[in-house]
Formats: sequence, structure tokens, C-alpha cells
Amino acid sequence: MGGEFGNWGLVLVSVAIFTIFSVGFIIPFKKRDWRSLGIYEAFLVALFTEMFGFPLTVYILTSFFGFNIPLTLRGGHLFVGLLENMGFPYAYIAVHLLSGGLILFGVILLIWGWKKVYYSRGRLVKDGPYRFVRHPQYLGLFSIAFGLLVMWPTFLTLVMFPVLVSMYYRLAKKEEREMTETFGEEYLAYMDETGMFFPRKR
Repeated sequence: MGGEFGNWGLVLVSVAIFTIFSVGFIIPFKKRDWRSLGIYEAFLVALFTEMFGFPLTVYILTSFFGFNIPLTLRGGHLFVGLLENMGFPYAYIAVHLLSGGLILFGVILLIWGWKKVYYSRGRLVKDGPYRFVRHPQYLGLFSIAFGLLVMWPTFLTLVMFPVLVSMYYRLAKKEEREMTETFGEEYLAYMDETGMFFPRKR
């Protein structure tokens, strides 16, 4: 394994940056919130450990399945290698543009949604990103995680991503029951006209 890996300091810094950002805009208040954040944290640790620490997925594919993947940072971009082998000449640029776009979209949703809730003063928020989906901040988390997954897919993160989505889906359903108790018919009408994670045709 080359000197491009084994950078555990960069692993810690990357995990810390994404954790601080996420906790800053989705503040866990209850025990269930911390459980959901925990799976997101595990996803980040697994991802950045393979990205900068030890490329386990690439090692397994190379050593046990016989794929010709170099143990380099570029080799770890598995989608890039797949697309290049299919004859797509701009795979590296395309994958990074898609990944960066998904991450940027998620960051915008997190900040925009947080700002709307922060200044709501207890009222039901139905404007801004909440005009399109009921849980824009969770959608932002999904978008960031999926963008990272596109950039650097691994066995662990491919398994953990649907678990992450499932946990936040269940958390969102619990929050909606609480919102219905608080806002009653107003929230039920809002649910009827606004999609949970995807915009609904009005």
C-alpha cells in the first residue's frame, strides 16, 4: 500500500468537520435523535477510514476477487474506474461534479431549513424548503451521504446508507405524530399537500 493511505489524522479531521456541521444544523434533543445521528456518524467513520486510512474495499476486490484496481486514491473512486472501463472518457470529472453537486445541495438544504426553523418562533414552518418537502434537513443529510457514497463507494457504506435512510425515516414519522398533536388540522393539511422527502405535485 502506497503512502497515499494511512493518514489517520486526515480521517479524524474529516469526520470531525462533517460531524460538527451536521450536529450544528440538526441538533439532537432526544435519545432517539442521538441514535439516528450515531448511524450517520458510523457512516462517516467507515467512509473516511477507507478514503484516507485503509482502503479495505479496494483491497478485498483486488486480493480476493482478482480485480485490477491500484491501491491509490484514484483507484478508490470505483465508479470512475467502472465508467472508464466502459469507455466514458470524462468519468473522473463527471463523478466529482455529481458528488460535489449532491453534497452542495445537501448543505444548502441543511442551512436553509435550519434558518427557517430557528426564526419560526414556534409557528409551523411551511415556507422556504418546507414549501417543497416536510423534512428538508433530513433530505439534506441523505444528499450529503449519497454524494460521499458516489465519490467513494465501499462495502460498509453501501450497506449502511439504506440503514441510515430507514432510521431517519422512522424518526421523521415520530416527529410528524408530535407535530400533529401540536398543530392539529393545520399540520394534517400541510402533510396532505407536501411530500415527505420528495416534492409532491400540487
